[in-house]
Amino acid sequence: MGQAAWVLVAAFVLSIAYELYRATAKAGTSRHDSLQSFAKNNVAFYAIAAIVIAMMFARFKWAEWIGLLFSGGAIIASILYYNPKIMLERAPGIIDWFEDIVFSGLLFIAATLLLYDIVGITLQP
Repeated sequence: MGQAAWVLVAAFVLSIAYELYRATAKAGTSRHDSLQSFAKNNVAFYAIAAIVIAMMFARFKWAEWIGLLFSGGAIIASILYYNPKIMLERAPGIIDWFEDIVFSGLLFIAATLLLYDIVGITLQP
């Protein structure tokens, strides 16, 4: 569970840095690119992510399941909402696509590690 927690930390540090970049350096490019939009649309999501990650590091009893559900939900939201709606409205460039691919990939890695933990598969020989 610790490895998955660290993967989620990496994913959300990347995401926060990217969203702050969009809110400042790309402000006004779309309705999603402002500090006001960042605060309105992202702060609660990042707070929930921080709580889930903290639970995983603390090894709470259901943290693996909560982390898996959170990662899966974020993957689904990325595929079905973020990419077809927000990403396209932002007129994405290489930085945008890079962040999107890496963030989504990290979510998939975390979900896989958590699923392995839940079913008892270890990555060590």
